[in-house]
Amino acid sequence: MKVHRTAWSGPALRRWVAGKLALALPLLLFAPATSRSQNSPGAAPPVEQTFALTDTAALSVTGGKAESVEYLGRRAVRLVAQGNSDVFAYVNGSSIQDGVIEFDFAVKITTPPGVHMPGFTGLAFRARADGSHYDMFYLRPRNALSDDQAMRNHSVQYIAKPGYDWYLLRRQWPWIYESWADLKPETWTHVKIEIHGRSARLFVNGSDSPSLVVNGLKGEDLQGGVALWGDSDEESYFSNLRVSPSIPLPIQNGGEAAGTWHVTFPSDYGAYQGVMNLHRDGRAITGTWTGAFGKDLAVTGTWRDGYVELTFTGGWQEDATSARVPAPVTLAGWIDNGKAAGRMKVEGRADGPWTADRNKN
Repeated sequence: MKVHRTAWSGPALRRWVAGKLALALPLLLFAPATSRSQNSPGAAPPVEQTFALTDTAALSVTGGKAESVEYLGRRAVRLVAQGNSDVFAYVNGSSIQDGVIEFDFAVKITTPPGVHMPGFTGLAFRARADGSHYDMFYLRPRNALSDDQAMRNHSVQYIAKPGYDWYLLRRQWPWIYESWADLKPETWTHVKIEIHGRSARLFVNGSDSPSLVVNGLKGEDLQGGVALWGDSDEESYFSNLRVSPSIPLPIQNGGEAAGTWHVTFPSDYGAYQGVMNLHRDGRAITGTWTGAFGKDLAVTGTWRDGYVELTFTGGWQEDATSARVPAPVTLAGWIDNGKAAGRMKVEGRADGPWTADRNKN
């Protein structure tokens, strides 16, 4: 059998290559994106990080000391604060923006009998190594056993540093950043934290339902490490830390507040809408609100790298026949890509989430 081969001369070869490129070029230009383009911002896919916490080798500790001990049947790390300060143990090599963090903790309260001490043990995420910035969930196991319902509702807590400790959040937004959970002192408890963009959820003891949901994390950093945390007058124990980053949501800080915003407020009392015209000068925001609660009401507030806190005094009506009474209105939240979302309240009247879209004109 003869095999016929084509002898390619220079001009013939160039014509053949040009024809093939003409057919292939549209496919190359309009081919769908692959996983390479999805992973390009972070270069490498997220890698799970595990820390057994059977010793203190991975920890950088401030405000106290960390020790490797045997506690309740397992090897673990014990944190003890010095004096009245808290203790912060940064986990070297940890990093997360979005994803899941899991760990086991226990707390032994060391105050004398009769002294109220709920136990404060937590985990910081998106943290800086020096402890100056982080978001954090912490748990108060003894509060979970209280006969007072208000105290029971203080079992788990969200805070952010700097600027948003438990006292400020509780007074400004009662019951939004803390809740009840089934906890006990001197018992190993499994905790899972899910982080997605501006939101985080806290789960305990393998429950499918979160004990606390935070929409609108207040920390300044979108990415950082993980740290163990404990308070004075107690011993905090940790083991089996696992950090599982995921591909993060495409958000970034620095969202601009200036513009015309169409706001929706589906509160626990009813649904309300309005338009805000905002101007920004550095950190200061001024503007007006028109819609529910009144017309051309003066708005003032602050901007911090895309996070806003706004206030104005509106007029509240219980119904269409009642007279308007003055009522302070507060909005807090983040601006992302021409949209905004957060928490809103009419003091003593209504509370709920708010969303807004900026006018593109």
